[in-house]
Amino acid sequence: MEDWNSGVRNEVSAEELAEGGRMSRESAARRSHTTAWASASLALAGCLWGTGFLFGKIAFREMTVAENVFFRFFFGCVILVPMMARKWKTFTRTDFWWLVAGAVVGVPVQFLMQFKGLQLTTVSHAALIVGTMPVLIAVSSTLFLHERLKKTEWIVLLLSPVGVLAIAFSAGRSTQAAGPTVLGDLLVLLSMSAAAVSILIMKHLMANYDSLQITVWTLNIGSALLFVGIECFDPVRFHFSPAVWSAAASQGLLATAVAYLAWNWGLEQIPASRAGVFLNLEPLIGTLLGVVLLNERLGAAAILGGALILGPAIYFSRKKE
Repeated sequence: MEDWNSGVRNEVSAEELAEGGRMSRESAARRSHTTAWASASLALAGCLWGTGFLFGKIAFREMTVAENVFFRFFFGCVILVPMMARKWKTFTRTDFWWLVAGAVVGVPVQFLMQFKGLQLTTVSHAALIVGTMPVLIAVSSTLFLHERLKKTEWIVLLLSPVGVLAIAFSAGRSTQAAGPTVLGDLLVLLSMSAAAVSILIMKHLMANYDSLQITVWTLNIGSALLFVGIECFDPVRFHFSPAVWSAAASQGLLATAVAYLAWNWGLEQIPASRAGVFLNLEPLIGTLLGVVLLNERLGAAAILGGALILGPAIYFSRKKE
């Protein structure tokens, strides 16, 4: 009888072990499936952000810089506002003013500079300079959040400004009629500095609030302030061709709303340290669109500068938090 009981216990243990193994494999398969979809979602966001400059160039045929920025975020907010209602949480007074500060820097200041720069330079140059973002965030985190960088990381960091100088040098030597300019490239770089400040403010707020809620509130407040500013100096016009309206709507729906939604969903599924590398698809796609669709030409200095920017960007976006 004792042997029989022992056999039953062994049989049950074996069955339980097999069942546990099966469940473990199923769980691993589900995690792998979710990770794959999350990676695809992050890649989609990076690619959609990369289309923003192309649509902007099309919109500039009839719209001013301020009008284009406003209509981009107007169309984007139409999709994003319902998401804000779903994840509602009241802000404290201090956090609200931090939110307003982030909105001012992150929408009117950043995008007016960025798209004025785009107006004065090429899509490919602007897209490559956007690749400095991970490096600027690393510098900002060191200066304001007291995060430490190793000696090798500082060396990698210094490659990025060398890349910007190479692109600016290329712009100064350009003979294209509608080619890049040093001023345009500089404005895009300054807009990236504003973006880094805005991201630090949002990072501070995300300790207590949902990331999508912060993003949507920032875009809404920034767009409202931008509209008030435009109306005070040069009222918004509404008579544009279908092609220009389509470009502005695509900026808002694809390069803003869908991109932010895809990014936030993907970021919920996998660690930020692994997600950061997908940000580098934005300058890559933007550059390819400029070269392939707008027939822009990149000189040797611009290609070298792009490599010096994207290399450190990939390094810092893959660095573990």
